[in-house]
Amino acid sequence: MKAGIHPKYNKVMVTCACGNTFETGSVKNEIRIETCSECHPFYTGRQKFAEAGGRVDRFNKKYGLKSQQQ
Repeated sequence: MKAGIHPKYNKVMVTCACGNTFETGSVKNEIRIETCSECHPFYTGRQKFAEAGGRVDRFNKKYGLKSQQQ
């Protein structure tokens, strides 16, 4: 590597909006993020699934189909 052309690589603290902090390496002095693995719904298991029941009922009603519930 050539001397004098590369930015200085530092250990920095990453701060999430939820308050979680962790250390990583970066050329920036500090990093602020909105979501991390502690508060992201995919990683915490608090994921919300879209409810499609209303759409199916409207489709069946529109085309005169009977519900397939048994």
